[in-house]
Amino acid sequence: MAAATLNRLLEVGQPDDLAIDVPGGVRLTYRELREQVAEVADELSRLGLGRGDRIALVLPNGVEAIVLFLAAATVGTAAPLNAAYKEEEFRFYFEDIDSRALVVPPGLAAAARRAIPSGALLIEASLDGHGRIRLESEARRDASRSAGGPADEDVALVLHTSGTTSRPKLVPLRQRNLFASARTIADTYKLAPDDIALCVMPLFHIHGLMASTMATFASGGAVVVPAKFDPMSFWPVVKEHSATWYSAVPTIHQMLLMRNRGERPPGAETLRFIRSSSSALSPETMRQLESRFGAPALEAYGMTEASHQMASNPLPPRERRPGSVGLGTGVRIGIMDEAGALLPTGVQGEVVIQGPSVIGGYENNAEANAKSFTDGWFRTGDQGILDAEGYLSLIGRLKEMINRGGEKIAPREIDDALLQHPAVGEAVAFGAPHPTWGEEVAAAVVLKGEVSEQEIIAFARERLADYKVPKKLYIVDQIPRTATGKIQRRAVAEALNPRP
Repeated sequence: MAAATLNRLLEVGQPDDLAIDVPGGVRLTYRELREQVAEVADELSRLGLGRGDRIALVLPNGVEAIVLFLAAATVGTAAPLNAAYKEEEFRFYFEDIDSRALVVPPGLAAAARRAIPSGALLIEASLDGHGRIRLESEARRDASRSAGGPADEDVALVLHTSGTTSRPKLVPLRQRNLFASARTIADTYKLAPDDIALCVMPLFHIHGLMASTMATFASGGAVVVPAKFDPMSFWPVVKEHSATWYSAVPTIHQMLLMRNRGERPPGAETLRFIRSSSSALSPETMRQLESRFGAPALEAYGMTEASHQMASNPLPPRERRPGSVGLGTGVRIGIMDEAGALLPTGVQGEVVIQGPSVIGGYENNAEANAKSFTDGWFRTGDQGILDAEGYLSLIGRLKEMINRGGEKIAPREIDDALLQHPAVGEAVAFGAPHPTWGEEVAAAVVLKGEVSEQEIIAFARERLADYKVPKKLYIVDQIPRTATGKIQRRAVAEALNPRP
């Protein structure tokens, strides 16, 4: 039986069909994509990298990010990271993944370069005049080495998912996990070779990698990859490339709606559907998307530990339900009580999943694995209800992560940064309501010395990526606690910034 790997997905597309289209830039056919992935994988191998080596990628959206992801996953393990991280954050992630190499654009990613571990390879990736990727490194090359092919069980990708009371957890995703996820997403939306996806999500995120890109390759279609999301150029790009669908977090949908005056934008007529994931889509936003853009809006439910998608509202003519994340896709979904017993239909509990796209466990984290797996089920940390027809509705998060436009932020990480200030005695970060992002970062601090709010914010900005820096800071005399002395973030959030 053929291997269930990312490389196998690239075999679906016809050699001369378009695979990647960068607006104003490079276009690659499937033949060219396969050739470049193989060439770059061999080049990484010649630089001494191999199976099990973690290759950190700090690259903007584009051909380089996609080809390097696939090549790194072929020769070793890809570890894409957010270029917005600060030096201290990069140091943590490099150490946690045990990075053997860092790939960056020429002259960019200064913070990542400063944080590179001792002994790790620094590799610069760029496009030459013919649209081919070139790797530059001071490391010696061994011309006798080549990449070979990965196996189903090889870890293709590692990403971090944030906990609320401990350090971020490392998620090892195997080739077979990602293969299964890409196929599931393609099947869910009946993707075909004539479909054209517009990728507006970052390619260091599971959403952009799997929903927009790998699912497209699994169908033999084409993916259009702008350098970043820009609401000003979004519809011109849709029109120019005849995009048939796009997937985004609700924040992006809301930005597009805010710029819309009620008329259907030129280019929207080619959209077959609009997908939303990574954060809750309000029924009103769904209604506006459909009425203004003229395409069905399908909310999906995903998480990194399941290689992204776990459920989705189906395409017409099947029913799509506002406020529901739809039907299970590629996984079994159950509802479980605290004791580990599965609950009947219509009863609220914790959402649990099983399936080929789901990880077998976090890396080097026995405590998290003990809490997250029960009788072969993965516990998502989300509360929900399944109805008699199998539609899943999410009630709330058991976890206390801050969800800023689909970007999950660990409050503990912000606590730790604030507590490094000599005048801060206690710190508790939490999510505060925001009309566009869904949630924004806020924090309460108890001082033990003289310092202003502005000074604390500036201090945090030096240590955290901008999207993690608290936008609201409450200086309080004491932090509310339970009778046993525990801090409940949601209780702190409600006391300081009650939700409507």
